[in-house]
Parts: sequence; C-alpha cells; structure tokens
Amino acid sequence: MAGMGTTIGTNNPTIVAAFHAALLHQGVVVLAILALLAIAWNVLRASQLRRASLLEPAAASAAASAPVAVEPPGRRLLRISFASLWILDGLLQGQSAMPLGLTSQVVQPAAATSPLWLQHLVSSGVTIWDNHPIEAAASAVWIQIGLGLWLLVAPRGGWSRLGGLASAGWGLVVWVFGEAFGGIFAPGATWMFGAPGAVVLYVVAGLLVALPEPAWRARRLGRLVLAGMGAYFVGMAVLQAWPGRGFWHGRVGHAHALGALADMSGTMAQTSQPHVLSSLLRSFSSFDAAHGWGVNLFVVVALAAIGLGLASWRAALARFAVTAGAVLCLADWVLVQDLGFLGGVGTDPNSMIPIVLVLASGYVATTRVPVTADEPGVLVVLPVSARSLRDRVRANPAYAFRSLASLGAVAIALLGAAPMAAASVNHVADPIISEAIDGTPNAVDFPAPSFTLTDQNGKAVSLSDLRGKVVAMTFLDPVCTSDCPIIAQEFKQADAMLGSAATKVELVAVVANPIYRSTAVTRAFDRAEGLTHLANWLFLTGSLPELRRAWSEYSIQLAVGPGGSMVAHSDLAYVIDATGHTRDALSTNPGAATSSMRSSFSVVLTSVIRKAMAR
Repeated sequence: MAGMGTTIGTNNPTIVAAFHAALLHQGVVVLAILALLAIAWNVLRASQLRRASLLEPAAASAAASAPVAVEPPGRRLLRISFASLWILDGLLQGQSAMPLGLTSQVVQPAAATSPLWLQHLVSSGVTIWDNHPIEAAASAVWIQIGLGLWLLVAPRGGWSRLGGLASAGWGLVVWVFGEAFGGIFAPGATWMFGAPGAVVLYVVAGLLVALPEPAWRARRLGRLVLAGMGAYFVGMAVLQAWPGRGFWHGRVGHAHALGALADMSGTMAQTSQPHVLSSLLRSFSSFDAAHGWGVNLFVVVALAAIGLGLASWRAALARFAVTAGAVLCLADWVLVQDLGFLGGVGTDPNSMIPIVLVLASGYVATTRVPVTADEPGVLVVLPVSARSLRDRVRANPAYAFRSLASLGAVAIALLGAAPMAAASVNHVADPIISEAIDGTPNAVDFPAPSFTLTDQNGKAVSLSDLRGKVVAMTFLDPVCTSDCPIIAQEFKQADAMLGSAATKVELVAVVANPIYRSTAVTRAFDRAEGLTHLANWLFLTGSLPELRRAWSEYSIQLAVGPGGSMVAHSDLAYVIDATGHTRDALSTNPGAATSSMRSSFSVVLTSVIRKAMAR
C-alpha cells in the first residue's frame, strides 16, 4: 500500500544471494589464476632441475654458495604484516551485510559530523556504492585480497615496490571515501577512537615498502619511522588533553550523561560479540564513568611519554617506548575499539594493530641491519652481480615465479577494480535494488480490461484508443505527498531512458483517490512533478463508478485515511503490449525512496517496456 514505506534491510535475501553468487563466480576465476601459477611453478622448477643436472658438481656448488642480498628484516615485517591485514580486510568485506550496510552503518555515520564539503565528497562515493552494491562490495573483496597477495609474493625488486605504491593508492581511496579522512575534520577526534584513521597507516606502510631497498639497509630509516611515530603520539597526547572535548569527565551535564570515552565503550559493548568481550567493555565504561579525569590523565601522560621515547633515537628508550606503545595500543584495541571488526560490518581491525606493526618494523629496522645470505629453497642462487633478465630466469626460477605470481595478484586486484571503475561512471542504479523490495516483475498474459476515462485536459480516453503502443500504467493519488510523486518521477526517468523509443510508449496514471479526482487536481500534480511537457503522459480520472470499476479490474485496493487527507492504495503497475495484452505486473513500492531506489525501479520498468515492445 502506498505510504507504508517498506525499507530494505542490510541482510535482504535477494541482495545477499546476488552478492554471494558474484563472489562465487569471481572466486572461480581466482582459483583458475592460482592453478595457472601452480603449473608455471612446476614447469620452472622442472626446467631448473634439468639445468642443475647438467652442471659440473663444482660449478653447481659454487653457484649455490654465491652470496645474495636478502630483504631487510624491518621491510619484511612491514610488508608481510600489512599484506596479511589487506587479506583479512578483503575477507571481512565478504560479510553478507556489506552491500547494503557499509554505507549506511559505517561510511555515512563516519562523515556525519564532518564539514559539509567533506560530506558532499563522501556522498559521491556513497552514491556509486548504493547504485551498484553488488559490484562495489565484491570489488572491495578482490582488490584488497589481490593487494595482500601481491605484497606477499613479491618480497623484493620492482614488483614489490610497485605493490607498495598500489597499496598506498588504494589506501588513500578508502581513507577519503570510506573513513572521511579518518574523522580528523570532525569534532571529538581522538587516538583512542582511531584518529587519524586506520587506513592512513596502510598508506604509510605502502609508501615505506615502495622505497628503494638501499634505504632499508641502514638504521636511519628505522629511526625516522620511530621519530615520526613519536611526533604522532605527542600530537595525539595534545589532542587528548585539549579541554572541552568530553574526555576529562566520566559523566557530563546535569543529567550525568556518560562522557565521550565511557559512552564509546558502552556503545561498543552492545555489539554482537562473545560475552567476555562485552563484559570487559562494560566494566571499563563503568570505571571511566567513575574516574574519567584520572583515566584521561593516564592516557595523555602515556601518549606523551611514549612519543618522546620514540623520538629520542636512544636504543633503550626506544625499546621501552615501542613496548609500552604496543601494550597501550592493545589495551585500547580491546577496551575501546572492541577489536574493530565485530558486528557484521567491520571492515578492518581499526587503527591499533597497524600502529603496533609500524612501531615494530621501525624498531626492527634500527636494530637488525641486513647482511648477505643464501636464499633458502632454491637449487641455484644467482649472484647479486648478475644483471641479465634471461640469466636470472634461467638460474633462479623463483625469480620468474615471483614475477608471474605478482602478475596473478595484479589480475585478482583488477578482477575487483574493473567492475568498480565501470560502476563509477554508470549513474543508473542496478535493477536488483528495486527487485530486493518489490520482487521481480510477474510475467502475465491476459487481455487488459477496458475502460474509458478522462485525461488531465478533459479529453475522453479509452484503453482501446492506445492500441499500437505499449502502455505502462499505474495508479496514483494526485494529492499524495509521499510515494506517488516518487512513482511518477520513476515513470519520468523511464521515459528518458527509452530515448527515441518513447514515441511508441504511453505512460498512464489512473487516479487512486475517491475524493480528490478532478482534472484540476491531476493538472496540479503534473505541474508539481514536471510532467506537463511529456507528450506521452496521461493522468486519467472519471466519475467515482468509472474509477471503482477500473480499480476493481486491476486489483487496486484503497483505504481512505482519517479526514480523507490521505489514501493508502496498492502499489502496482502494469505493462500492456501493443495488442492490448497485459504482459507484466510490477510492484511500485518505492521503499525508503532513495535516489538509488528510484533509478533502479526505472531501469526495471524500462526493461519490461522494451521486452513488451519486442513482442
């Protein structure tokens, strides 16, 4: 019934089934890529074994013992750990609620308190996602898994550095459109809640991986990383100490409402999770409510002390600061951020784990200087001095395999990126959004019941007069201010999508109000909705008996509201072919009436009309 306002839930079975189907189909492609890589490795390995068997024993022994440069330990830790995070994030993107829940429950709330310009920027990305939820959600899965695999399989060389740059690039996209710059422009930003955003640390890690490898072969880079993190901790201490932001009080106001930190922990405790975690969060929320000033003082002092220790460039202080920082981060990760990924729409473990990983890699880079060593797992190791690509491939199949594996990982990332790129330039929403609320059109085949009514200009029109054209017909209340204007706009959009074919189509609305049914009212509705210029638009009315007959013939039920101000009626549309046979019946319930929903229904209606024209 019009005005009932059906909404589409995040676990809508139609959307979830389509999302899982998309992941399954793309997963088959990923498995095929992995199978090809396995075949390539076996071929390369067999080729090397044959070559090794032809070498003299002394030559083979000399080649095997030739020194090679290994990946610096700090870089290896950073690369592997953030590769693992990207893969975890990709798997989290596969949760059933992601197509519909990510924007409504994560992205939009994150930007809600940001400046208007930032809300507009984020909304442009939200519109793309909402118009194409299946493609966008599946794309995020494979882009992030592909990036993680790329970083894993390419430990050194150009492929590895390029993987770092790709990771940083995608991280920037997520940081801007998914995290609204990590909330740094919103009031109440704090290190404890994740400022300046988890993904900005992925960007930092990617850029560090992309640095030339010689930069990692000295302690200076590690010291710079720790100094940078030290400045970050000191800055967060100042932000945490800033008065008037709600962190110095466990309770605020005359009503003794919870302060910012206690409220955050209490809110996170309501997330679906193991009882032990929710108990810890509630306990911490109660403790902060009672001792808010002391808790915030401890956090401010701890952040400042850790920051100064990291920036000192003294080994003992740095070691203590890294350890203390890791402990503080893990405590905040559990007691405030609630692990970050629970609740069905968590996309990453939030900021604390990335912070710990950057700290650890910086510390390792200052304490473990890489030396040359034998590369494990190969029969013939190429000396560092060898430059020829052909020689590298012949002498070390692992080099060729890593290149192929990197290409495979790129292919997996592109498997996600290509549909998202196509979706970003397609402003028309996917039909599945409409189908998720209204179901698919019902194919029927019966002669359309005839009627004779009066159009908005006072001219008598019968259904038989429209033979030779496809008729798309619905029932609208001309004084409705909720659903009926939306349905009219959907018909208007369908007319635009038909293009030149619209001359072979008649768009018809029949009055669905027993009280307000004059031609003056229908003309006023047309003016308000910008329909007067449509040559193929008819808004039909008539006497009450004539209308009742049409309502009955087309199964339209009406219920007049109190005072007769509003009429609830069936949300139905019919598509009648040029021979006068009804071919499809559609539900026109606009649901939550988002722009995506309107555009989506217009696509469905256009498709059904074109199918009727082709008969």
